[in-house]
Amino acid sequence: MSDAESIFQMPPHDHVFLGKDHDKAERRTWAVIVLCTVMMIAEIIGGALFGSLALIADGLHMSTHAGALLLAALAYSYARKYANDRSFSFGTGKFGDLAGYSSAIVLAMIALLIGYEAVERLLNPVAISFNEAIPIAALGLVVNVASAWLLSGGHHHGHGHDHPHGHDHDHEEEAGQAYERELEFEDRDHAHGHGAHHRDNNMRAAVIHVLADAAVSVLVIAGLVLARALGWLWMDPLAGFIGAVVIANWSVGLLRDTGGILLDRTPDPRMAERVRKLIESEGDQVTDLHLWRLGPGHLGAIVSVSTTGKREAAHYRRRLAKFADLSHVTVEVQHPHSAKG
Repeated sequence: MSDAESIFQMPPHDHVFLGKDHDKAERRTWAVIVLCTVMMIAEIIGGALFGSLALIADGLHMSTHAGALLLAALAYSYARKYANDRSFSFGTGKFGDLAGYSSAIVLAMIALLIGYEAVERLLNPVAISFNEAIPIAALGLVVNVASAWLLSGGHHHGHGHDHPHGHDHDHEEEAGQAYERELEFEDRDHAHGHGAHHRDNNMRAAVIHVLADAAVSVLVIAGLVLARALGWLWMDPLAGFIGAVVIANWSVGLLRDTGGILLDRTPDPRMAERVRKLIESEGDQVTDLHLWRLGPGHLGAIVSVSTTGKREAAHYRRRLAKFADLSHVTVEVQHPHSAKG
């Protein structure tokens, strides 16, 4: 054969690519759902007892809020339940990104509805019950701040897995050794960073939901106070419109990031370049490289290497073990000048 090839994959293992804080995040999300549900029931019952339509409306709004968080909680639960299901070729780590993408669509729809209502009220002002609306907005702000605190409490992006870091320097060339020392220095900084591929987009979407609601509450309170004090009724819909723009901006960012993950876009170009440099530091050539996200803090990689030496796939696998984020690696080695036979 003129083109000898060898392929090396990690030994069979469980394809569990969930974030390190998956269980904690799931529990926090359910806790916030309980808080929102209790608040929703209290507002609806209170509104019915005291004849407050505004209180009932805010309770119904809280129900949509709880529904969005329920999507995040179910994504956590489903990903955990089926984490060892082999029918998911690369695990269930992307369920959070799918939920985040869906939440971003919901956020975009909410922004459109708020924006439409704001324009409608600018064109056709309506009477406002300030003494009732302001306390309700303040109560909503308190609930959203508490929800954000519960969701983000103790949450951090970290490495969700451990990998052996084998080092085989016996047969490495001097250039490769030099680059490895440089790589190890850089990797210490990278390991403590907050790279985009470490983000839990499911939790991020849940936090954005409550922060968006909190931001709107702040703007609404400011608008209502100014409208009551100065008689500027247009301040209330203007505050709502500004809130819609803020929510839309957050929604677009979340759609862009989660959409790229669902389409297997390279999550970290810098990481891809470092993988390439590590392999080519010994004089070999990377002929094909695919890097994609499997879950928070987990990356998959397929690397094709062309070498004139006698190195086999296991050699490159040991070198790539230096990257703790590479949770699933496939290496193909081509020997284009191997003797026939």
